[in-house]
Amino acid sequence: MSRDLKEYEKQTNRRLVIGAVLLLLIVGVGLIWLVYDGRAALMGLLCILIGLVPVVLIIGLFYLSDWIMKNAGRK
Repeated sequence: MSRDLKEYEKQTNRRLVIGAVLLLLIVGVGLIWLVYDGRAALMGLLCILIGLVPVVLIIGLFYLSDWIMKNAGRK
């Protein structure tokens, strides 16, 4: 049985990012909900999601450029 450490690294990084985003959303919005009310929590959720848009776009550009570099030499 061989180990694919690159795949393990990708899987671990993916899980860490998903966990961090879920923690930010659940704990962050949950604390806003507890301290203030539901409408403030919805506004906090909206602000968090709008703040994540540039991050998602940059990561998407990195994946797109990686895909282009991997497939550029193949014809």
